[in-house]
Amino acid sequence: MSGRLKEMGKEGAFLLKRKNWDRIKIKGMTFYGYHGVRPEEKALGQLFHVDLELMLDLQAAGASDRLEDTIDYAAVFAVVKAVVEGPPFGTIEAVATAVARRVLADFSRIGRVRVGVTKPQAPIPGILQGVTVEILRSQAWFRREK
Repeated sequence: MSGRLKEMGKEGAFLLKRKNWDRIKIKGMTFYGYHGVRPEEKALGQLFHVDLELMLDLQAAGASDRLEDTIDYAAVFAVVKAVVEGPPFGTIEAVATAVARRVLADFSRIGRVRVGVTKPQAPIPGILQGVTVEILRSQAWFRREK
């Protein structure tokens, strides 16, 4: 076993072996929140963009064409909205982690979730389109975090 696999443990080995995850992508969700480390960010707030990639088995949904066999996108959107528009975090890393935690908790059918949180008006003295944090979390991670 390579050094990288040893570092990742059993979960990492499983995730590397499974390369053909089915995916649902929900892109460009935009919310107003009060996240940031500076007082003005917490007082004034700003827009945040969230992209999700949900990894799960969609074979049953493809065969049955029934909502019950997949994930309700509107329900996922509501969960993300509740986190981003909810109590403030200092960093977008914490926002992304909270989104991943809630999505995995509320939708056990999802095996992994990739969360991207973009802060388009990050307080950086320069011209940029924003700062994005992207994380990848699994149900195994969520179970350890409980």
